[in-house]
Amino acid sequence: MTREQFFSSLESDLTAPPAECSPALQALWLVQSGHWSKAHDLCNHIDEPYGSWIHAYLHRVEGDLGNAAYWYSRAGKPTPPASVSLHAEWQSIVASIFAA
Repeated sequence: MTREQFFSSLESDLTAPPAECSPALQALWLVQSGHWSKAHDLCNHIDEPYGSWIHAYLHRVEGDLGNAAYWYSRAGKPTPPASVSLHAEWQSIVASIFAA
């Protein structure tokens, strides 16, 4: 799946992420589509560093900054400053996955 296809799928009438998405992209798709709990459940089963980064992001979304800090540490990422918007961080995670 290309980055363009991923973004296009978010604008479609899909009720679930495309099957071609990696688990990390599925979690990002789910949270962007308003399914925080499903994204969180999926993150618990992603053993790669992206799973911890997305997990951290999800706790930041819910406002649990202490839990987010723990997951940022597990991902080897600094906790982003409050000036970094949630949208900008989501975009950074997506870009990082597609750059890998």
